[in-house]
Amino acid sequence: MSLSTPLRRTAATTARVQTSTTFICSQCRHATLLRRPKRPYQFTQLITMTDGSTFTHRTSSPVPIYRTTRDTRNTLLWNPSSNKLKNVEEDEAGRLAAFRAKFGRSWDANTPVEGEADAKASESAESKKAAAAAEAAAAQEEDDNLLDLISSFGQDDQHGSKKN
Repeated sequence: MSLSTPLRRTAATTARVQTSTTFICSQCRHATLLRRPKRPYQFTQLITMTDGSTFTHRTSSPVPIYRTTRDTRNTLLWNPSSNKLKNVEEDEAGRLAAFRAKFGRSWDANTPVEGEADAKASESAESKKAAAAAEAAAAQEEDDNLLDLISSFGQDDQHGSKKN
């Protein structure tokens, strides 16, 4: 008799197929993977504006203090009437001067073209005169309407009393 195991599988060994069932409600004694939270952790952050004012808010950035370089206090879009925020060109390397020497000033954003400047000046003078005349005519018409209203007051009552 041979004590070696047969190479052929029997029906008893194939019937023991393990099925993996996980029960949610049952306890397990091994370490489990902790799921990450759906929302990130919120840190309290101190925001320092360019003028020195500060406020706090909650953010996902872990930086405790944030110093702004551009904000509502020093941006031309938020303060269009501030003269200190106007575009001051600093041409330390001379590249802007070289560009203007080569191509002229027609590429500047705030400088109008020479022909357009004269045309706009004459149009603006004419439009100012026309606007002043229209305003004077509107004021005269309003005065006339007011005088008509005042002078016609009470006349309807006199005509109504004669008919009765």
